[in-house]
Amino acid sequence: VQLQASGGGLVQAGGSLRISCVVSGRTVSSFMGWFRRAPGKEREFVAIVRWNDNSASYSDSVKGRFTISRDNAKNTVYLQMDSLKPEDTAVYYCAARYGPYQDRPKYYRYWGQGTLVTVSS
Repeated sequence: VQLQASGGGLVQAGGSLRISCVVSGRTVSSFMGWFRRAPGKEREFVAIVRWNDNSASYSDSVKGRFTISRDNAKNTVYLQMDSLKPEDTAVYYCAARYGPYQDRPKYYRYWGQGTLVTVSS
């Protein structure tokens, strides 16, 4: 399974950005997640979507501001990020899991390379 993340960049606080993750090499997973690692911090859960019905879950820190979705035809998962804050600055990683729901990174076997999102104040 190969995951290719893209779309990161520099944005001002209050702005929006959409990052994408293309999945290839295997049939779609049970769950696709976005995680992030801020400087000096551990990787943390951001959002997860269940591939078969697009149901989603979010961390409290992004709930109401971020939206995760998937496009079956394109084998792509998106993370729409609105009302961005400087504390959202991080490298964002997409990951795939084949199995029951989990929001801890250690349970995800397949990872993309990460895309940097920088939010300026």
